[in-house]
Amino acid sequence: MPTRAQFYRNTSSRYHTRAQSYLAQNDLLQASEKGWGAAALRVKSVAERRGWRHISHDDLKIVVGRLAAQSGDQRLRTLFSVAGVLHRNFYEGWLNRSRVSNRLNDVTELNHRLSNLP
Repeated sequence: MPTRAQFYRNTSSRYHTRAQSYLAQNDLLQASEKGWGAAALRVKSVAERRGWRHISHDDLKIVVGRLAAQSGDQRLRTLFSVAGVLHRNFYEGWLNRSRVSNRLNDVTELNHRLSNLP
């Protein structure tokens, strides 16, 4: 049975794959939401491993801030903010395909950086 951290990480990977599939189908709203979910769940995975609270959006922002401070990788903050833009796009639908694609690439980078943290 996987741990909660593993569950979050595995689900993040599945959502990332689905985001790319939705993008290929030009379903930008679903691609955006799955991209956000992939980022949020990867943050939750790291927080869970550290025993940090990760219930709300604010908790996730705090986690990313702590990770950036501890690792010295301030880009984590920027990349997580970009993921938040995808979440808002799910409701507003104002990003075009190119912008959704670029932001999904940023989620890929964020998840890679988070995966490399000790």
